[in-house]
Parts: sequence; structure tokens; C-alpha cells
Amino acid sequence: MSSIKLISPIDGSVYLERPVLSRDDAFAAARAARGAQAAWAARPVAERAALVMKAVEIVGQDTGRMAVELAHQMGRPVRYGGEFGGFKERAAYMAEIAEDSLAPQVIEDSATAHRLIRREPWGTVLVVAPWNYPYMTAINTVAPALIAGNCVILKHAAQTLQVGERLAEALHAAGVPEDVFQNLVLDHDTTSALIAARKVDFVNFTGSVGGGQAMERAAAGTFLPISTELGGKDPAYVRADADLDTAVAGVIDGAMFNSGQCCCGIERIYVHRDLFDAFVEKAVALVKSYRLGNPLDEDTTIGPMAHVRFAAEARAQVDEAVTDGATAHIPIMEADDGGAYLTPQILTGVTHKMRVMRDETFGPVVGIMAVDGDEQAIELMNDSRFGLTASLWTTDADAAEAIGQRIETGTVFMNRCDYLDPALCWTGCKDTGRGQGLSTLAYQALTRPKSYHLKKA
Repeated sequence: MSSIKLISPIDGSVYLERPVLSRDDAFAAARAARGAQAAWAARPVAERAALVMKAVEIVGQDTGRMAVELAHQMGRPVRYGGEFGGFKERAAYMAEIAEDSLAPQVIEDSATAHRLIRREPWGTVLVVAPWNYPYMTAINTVAPALIAGNCVILKHAAQTLQVGERLAEALHAAGVPEDVFQNLVLDHDTTSALIAARKVDFVNFTGSVGGGQAMERAAAGTFLPISTELGGKDPAYVRADADLDTAVAGVIDGAMFNSGQCCCGIERIYVHRDLFDAFVEKAVALVKSYRLGNPLDEDTTIGPMAHVRFAAEARAQVDEAVTDGATAHIPIMEADDGGAYLTPQILTGVTHKMRVMRDETFGPVVGIMAVDGDEQAIELMNDSRFGLTASLWTTDADAAEAIGQRIETGTVFMNRCDYLDPALCWTGCKDTGRGQGLSTLAYQALTRPKSYHLKKA
């Protein structure tokens, strides 16, 4: 039997190892989910939501353990305390809006007819979750899927296998039946087989473009709905009227937090020419103040990347840019080992001909370009095959909204970035994929409409 080894970025050791489920066992798990779904869906919405929230509270009983385990699995410093705040916020909001979001839409209720549209759960939802924010990205779909009456099969990323186990422990302890929520360790072939054989009814995938393409290929001809979020190359634009210090602090944090391993992290910065030199100076000073080191050390402010191969791609993009004329402003830090521990980097003199301004970096690296105004900034922000978020820094909300209407993206931020508001739909366009996460629209995505035309006379 094959297994998956989770290599800790802290020291390259095997943190844990789990056997991979066989194809037959995976299919059996899917059958068990289908067998349990009707009884689960028959429970009141409020009861399902209460069980999910009880599980959330169980997870929150030991946030210290969460932070340490995440440090071992994907390298985030313990000083940031894990993910429980956002994890709870998202689940709580989805529980709060569930009754209204799932309520029937009554078209007519008269003496002659009763016409309405109900929301029906798909059945079994397969959630393929990423490692970079492993609790929050998983709960985005797990919570509303369960509350809507679906069963859930979770396949968590190899880098964060333990998170799937912790979620299963909490949900089962809260009273969610074991067949209703299952955490499975699956390889790519078995995952594809589950989809191709239509053993699940809806797929939610967060990951690479290549991974999303593999999901769609597996589903070809099955008519399974596939919801994808496939990364980004998210831009920030600092207008001439922006508060400089606020913009530097917000944008650089958006680029560097979590070692740059954020789906909506800032990877391209465009600064009005009037502020460009001052912005770069302050940004470089801020990043030079970071302490790269062991994420278990409370003094560490930026930890290793989750895997050596991720750091290698970021280094390659930096090296290529410098070779092509860019300037790297951050000297190599003492803890940079040429492996997972990577010096955060700010680049100027970059162009859109460079991979660092085109391809997803997913690391603590950002390029900064000067622009003459809104028109040039909009053109450059849209010059990307990705479209997840865009961040605008300005004191003019009307201008931000007008600019936002012209940007090809899923979310427009003003004076903030890298945040998922659970009341707003999390979505994207272009190679970022398509889907509807969080907000009341998530319940529409995780259910199907069913119409009733009941003629009385």
C-alpha cells in the first residue's frame, strides 16, 4: 500500500505519514456518504448548523496546538496564532444566514396554485482543499455544504494532512455522523476516478491551474459541477492621493504575510510616479526589518515556505528578473538556506515580460512598477491571465469604484487586501477559475433549484 509523507519545512523531516486509500475503499466511502445523505438532509437546517458550530468550538479549544501543528506542516510562525479567528468567522456567518438563504422562493400561494422554487442539496460534495490556509479554505465549503444538507468528502492537501484529521475529529465529536463527513487520504488517480465515475455530485477545488484542469478533464462528460479557485497574480495600485504609510504597511503585509503563500496575496504593485521612490524606500525598510527563521520561535516574523520546491520557483523568478535587468533590494538573510527558508524580496526595474510579473509566484516576492495614472494602472492590472482580487489605495471611494468596474477580477478592495469577507462572494475570473464561495451565493452553488407547480383547481 502506498503512502503520503508530509515533509516539514522546518527541518525537512517526515512530520507524519499516512496510507493512501485504495480505489475500492474510496468508492465504498462514497457509497456510504450517499447512503447517509437523505437522513442528514432530513434534519432541520438549524440542527445541522448547530452541529457545525459545535465542531468549530471544539477546534477552538486548543488554538495553541493549531498554531504549532501548522508551523510543522506549512511553516507559518506560531506568533500569528493559527487560523481560528477567520475559521470561526466564516463558519458562524454561513450558519447565521443559512435559514434565509435556503428558504423556498414562493412565487404564488393562492386558492388555485402553489408555485415555488426549493433549494435541494447536491448529495455528496468532494472538497479538495489547499495547504496555505488549511483550516479557513476548507471551512469555506465544508460548513455551508453540510448545513445545506450535503454529505462531504474532504481530501486535504498532502502538506496539511493533519488538518483534515482535526476537522474530522471535531465534527464527529460534535455529533455529525461519520458517513456524513469523511476525511480521506487520496492520490490523484483515485480522486479523478471518483469524479469520472460520478461517485460524488459536486466538486470544490482550490489549487493550481493544472490541478483545476485535471478536475475538469476527469469530469468531462459527467455534467458534474466543478467549482474552482486556481490562484492569482493579484495587483495593488497606489494612487497619488493615497496615504503613503498606510499603503506601504497594508500592501507589503499583503505581499509577504504567510511567506507570500496566499491565494489573494499581492504579487504586483503599481505606484503612482509621484509616490514611487518614497513607497519603495519605506517598503524596503519594512521588509529588511523582518526576521526569517524557525516558525516555532516566537521572534520569527517570516517562516520558511511550505516546501523546498515552492521556494525554488520563487528563487528562479527572482534570478531571471535580475538577469533581465531588475534590481533586488533585500540582501540575502542569514537564515536563508537555499531551501525552504527564502529571503523575502522586493524588485524594481521589472516589466511584464518577466515571469515574476506574469506567473504566479506564491512566495514572499513582489515587483513594483511606477505608473503615470489610472489608465496605465488599469491596463497593467488587467494584463494578466488571472483574476482573483485587486487592491486600490486611495482616499477617493468614487474613483475606486469606477476603477474597480474596469478591472477583470473577482473582488475589488479599497485600502485593504488579502481578506475574505464571508458576507461577500469569493469568486474569480479568467485562469483563476469559476465558483461562488461564502455569502448567500455559496448556498446557491452548493444546492440545485427544484421547481414546484402545484395546481389546486
